[in-house]
Amino acid sequence: MKSIEIGCRPNRRKVLTAALSIGVASMLPGFALAASDGDPAALAFDGDTILLASRGLLVSDDDGRTWTAAKTPGNVLSLATHRDRPGRVVAGLAVGGVSISEDGGASWRVSDAGLPDGEINAVAIASRNSDMIYASVRGDGLWKSEDAGATWSLAMDRPWLDDAEREPLALASVELETGMGGIWIYAGTEVGLTRVPDCFCRWQDVQPGNAMDALVAGEAPPSEAPLPGGQPILSLASAPSAPEVMYAALRSGLWASQDGGVIWQKRASIAATAVAVHPRDETYIAALLGGILKISRDGGATWIETGEQ
Repeated sequence: MKSIEIGCRPNRRKVLTAALSIGVASMLPGFALAASDGDPAALAFDGDTILLASRGLLVSDDDGRTWTAAKTPGNVLSLATHRDRPGRVVAGLAVGGVSISEDGGASWRVSDAGLPDGEINAVAIASRNSDMIYASVRGDGLWKSEDAGATWSLAMDRPWLDDAEREPLALASVELETGMGGIWIYAGTEVGLTRVPDCFCRWQDVQPGNAMDALVAGEAPPSEAPLPGGQPILSLASAPSAPEVMYAALRSGLWASQDGGVIWQKRASIAATAVAVHPRDETYIAALLGGILKISRDGGATWIETGEQ
């Protein structure tokens, strides 16, 4: 089977639209996603199922060997799922706010009460509370819902990095003892990585120590091995089975951290645009590398294209 590819072929939208318009969940082995340059894509694991969104939504229950076209609530820019709520999928849309599915993408409900208009760059579900949802609204900061998307309120302004407000392009709720209440919200921006405790008191650099240390400290100590500076962080994933294990997708490649984002190591040198980690296995990851969907079963040490397992 050929790999899933995010390319530049002009027929992708026609194929997806035709399949979805007749309500058929067709099996699509080796389905090639045609997209314009820079077309966003998002990945997520819903249990053992892989979800791949790039305007349309594709679902695979067999490690990417075959794919089913699912219903889509619109042009999907971001996805989030939760280990304790199989079937719940949160989708951030280019237009229309946030949509939520409780059945793995078979049906959707709009969730935008109180949410400002704008593209939803990123979404995340709180690691300890599947009804707490976060959304980054382009130009409007970080928003949160405490009732599974029924209502929304502003949680935090956009982070200030390199003398300017920056858009969170990727979000991850990470359960670490160093956070106040044991939770951090990580944000990947167009220039680097930042995080805030779930008290939403202040965006902070990612550094050793706990949140209170960072709040009372003067200048943060230099990181030992941070992500490359000045590059957009397009996707973030924290492993529910081992939250200190994180992955980040950048144009310079796919990066991994074993200590909550303090020290990073490159796991692939091909441009990465999306990454997801299995909820029960921190070494099982899916990533879009050079536009190709690839799977790793060893934390990124080796990769195979979908369909080659």
